[in-house]
Amino acid sequence: MKSVMANNNENDQSLSHVKSFYKKISYDELYKTTGGFSSNNMIGSGNFGSVFKGFLGSADKAVAIKVLNLSKHGAAKSFMAECETLGGIRHRNLVKLVTVCSSADFEGNDFRALVYEFMSNGNLDMWLHPDETEETGNPLGTLTLVERLNIAIDVASALVYLHTYCHSPIAHCDIKPSNILLDGDLTAHVSDFGLAQLLLKFDRDTFHIHFSSAGVRGTIGYAAPEYGMGGHPSIMGDAYSFGILLLEIFTGKRPTNKLFVNGLTLHSFSKAALLKLQALDITDQSILRGAYAQHLDTVECLNLVFRVGIRCSEESPVNRMSMAEAVSKLVSIRERLLGHEETYTSHSTRDC
Repeated sequence: MKSVMANNNENDQSLSHVKSFYKKISYDELYKTTGGFSSNNMIGSGNFGSVFKGFLGSADKAVAIKVLNLSKHGAAKSFMAECETLGGIRHRNLVKLVTVCSSADFEGNDFRALVYEFMSNGNLDMWLHPDETEETGNPLGTLTLVERLNIAIDVASALVYLHTYCHSPIAHCDIKPSNILLDGDLTAHVSDFGLAQLLLKFDRDTFHIHFSSAGVRGTIGYAAPEYGMGGHPSIMGDAYSFGILLLEIFTGKRPTNKLFVNGLTLHSFSKAALLKLQALDITDQSILRGAYAQHLDTVECLNLVFRVGIRCSEESPVNRMSMAEAVSKLVSIRERLLGHEETYTSHSTRDC
């Protein structure tokens, strides 16, 4: 009984601490701006709730309102994790938490909501797999080679910040396309910190969990193999997820694609193609157009991108590339690709 009371006291104290970070917003305000949380204003859903579009403030600023389904196991912890993680960090490639609501609805039931800046271009999953997301109003068009590289660099940069430049290192624990939001300029913002873990560094190479790791699962296909064997969340677990994400961005194939059976994975599929110098064969064909696709620099850049993805998603954490190294390599690849693009476009119409 004492432990339950202690937990409740801790939650109350944490909630008071969280509220001090943000301007308070009422349930009534959120109810009105979403039309009573109308399905017409719903723009997405996840494990712990639904997301609605609304407008707040005198300037009618568009926001995304994530309403937690508190009947779901882990939803309340997810709310606290997002608040505590995003409360003290700022980076151009992390989604901005505008405010929170911790109140009661009109019937007296507990209500929790997180209000984020609105991202007009949806999430990366919608762009990579438009055939599967027609009902959500997926944006038209195809991401170019350079746009995909930019997005990958944005995500990697956000992870470097979380892993290296925060007061305590933070492991996101759920990097995947649907958690990568795109603004009007297609700049990527990492979102959904419901599983995020604050880590305490106790020596140069090892990190210890500050929170309990219970319930940290990630998403099938993206979660590091060691998580499935009871391993603690870590920054190298994020590196694995990023590697899989990078391979998906450039192959257009999910790690759960029906092609991957009998031991074949997105990682081994990409690695085998690279060994056979067949990077073009596994590249998402929607981004390869005309003579541009056949240019040697383009082919070599794709080879280099796949190498980064493969290195990041090695089965053993000690063999994985760090996010700092991944950013450095991807930026170098982009510079090489843009140098080729300038040469190419000076002789023909740009088609990429």
